[in-house]
Amino acid sequence: MIHHLLQERLQEAARQVLREADVSSLLVRPCPDPKFGDYQCNALISLAKERRLNPRQLAADVLEKLDVSEWCETAELAGAGFLNFRLKASALGQALQSALRAEHPFVEKAVSPRTIVIDFSSPNVAKPMHVGHIRSTILGDCLARALRLLGHRVVTDNHIGDWGTQFGMLLVGWKQHLDLAPIKADPVAEMERLMLISEDVIRFMTVAVEEHEEGQSAMLRRRDEREERGSFGDDRGFGFGGGGGGGFGG
Repeated sequence: MIHHLLQERLQEAARQVLREADVSSLLVRPCPDPKFGDYQCNALISLAKERRLNPRQLAADVLEKLDVSEWCETAELAGAGFLNFRLKASALGQALQSALRAEHPFVEKAVSPRTIVIDFSSPNVAKPMHVGHIRSTILGDCLARALRLLGHRVVTDNHIGDWGTQFGMLLVGWKQHLDLAPIKADPVAEMERLMLISEDVIRFMTVAVEEHEEGQSAMLRRRDEREERGSFGDDRGFGFGGGGGGGFGG
């Protein structure tokens, strides 16, 4: 696309002026106000400040080395060090014609393709699907297609989740609470009912076990407290021998 061509020429011109500088930050972007042009670069200002140079003078030096007449009517210096570019109608027309002939117009492949893993959809296989699964599936698939188009290697994963626990709960419900009439009429609804029953049973059992463990812990604490009092005596302490009030002997 044209702005990338302008950007490459701009970076080449900047290298001629600042031979040791990293010019990758010199990016050409659409101009926010069309009255100044079609594209603009303001990164020379930052580049100049890093080197304690006059930004406008640096932009003028770079502009002197820059040749974009192939695509631009004008390339102008403005403000503190802005470069504004106004395209030729002929260059814009050629770019559009080229895009019409392309298989994927205005798509640029990634310079460094990556491997990207996308986990999407991932329904609970023990429960009915709903509209939320459609949303996740569409979004995940769109991301995968877009990234592949850009040249990345995409690995898609439909994570099933803890299906062992889910099917274990269904098996418990099937063995203990199955109703044959509903399973023939609407098997999905009946399977969900069995799942909910199993969840309630497991929740009840979990609470019961927790309460039992809390009771056991409380009993052990009380026993330990009694043993501790027996070892060290309580505040009233009944001693054996010797002479003292409340004691035996003497």
